[in-house]
Amino acid sequence: MSNSNTYTRRTILKGVALLASLGTIRRSWAFTSQNIRGYRIGACDWSIGKQSDVNAFALAKTLGLDGLQVSLGTVQNGLHLRRKDVQRTFRKAVATYGVEISSLAIGELNNVPYKSEPETEEWVRDSIQVAKAMGCRVVLLAFFGKGDLRGDETGIAEVIRRLKKVAPIAEKEDIILGIESWLSAADLLAIVGKVGSTHVRVYYDVANATEMGYDIYQELRILGSEYVCEVHAKENGALLGQGKIDFRKVRNTLDEIRYKGWVILEGGVPSGMDVKEAYLANTRYIRSIFS
Repeated sequence: MSNSNTYTRRTILKGVALLASLGTIRRSWAFTSQNIRGYRIGACDWSIGKQSDVNAFALAKTLGLDGLQVSLGTVQNGLHLRRKDVQRTFRKAVATYGVEISSLAIGELNNVPYKSEPETEEWVRDSIQVAKAMGCRVVLLAFFGKGDLRGDETGIAEVIRRLKKVAPIAEKEDIILGIESWLSAADLLAIVGKVGSTHVRVYYDVANATEMGYDIYQELRILGSEYVCEVHAKENGALLGQGKIDFRKVRNTLDEIRYKGWVILEGGVPSGMDVKEAYLANTRYIRSIFS
């Protein structure tokens, strides 16, 4: 994290932001075979009704998923994936069902905010070692509910302070900490820039950003593959492909920025619909677009 590297990244970001504001960003290169490959498709364990449950792997196999985004745990179970015995159980399920762990998520940060609660520093620090043990590279840090950062300059400053402390550990272990929040791409880039680490990035959720009124396709271009560590393909209250998001345009934009990560399904269950039925449909649809 040398000053020269940070300055270079910030200089690039300023240029990109200026071009975006003028509406002049263009991608003229021809896509290579890497740009038109299929993406690995996963789902959040909580979205398929199996939060912190090792049985999520059997269900994911039935649904035809390549992977799962796995919860670190809940306050009630002590964020149990930090325990070696639980890790062994989950790794056994990975081997049994052939379903990878795409990433981890600390959803409890919505209820116990990283911006204020002391114990969350330990959670995030521990999650780095857990991710390494589980063979994945991304940890989602959630900033919704009580952890919301909108209009909270004091909270943002504290998050930056804490991320600066933990970033060297993430860098050493080559684990990415991804910020998911209601903030815009510009606001998130400001946070990432102040942290100054290549291992603190943005976890992009297309439905959340759409709900906030952001242009998700332009935001993805502004962030680029340098800053988007993983993507939630999500709808609220509708099957994927039957809501507000143009997923074919999302796929084209991800190709354009040369994104190489996972596409993780979240939400996408209409009221009254069976979760398994919904996720069979969601997986089938997303594969038709992204594979």
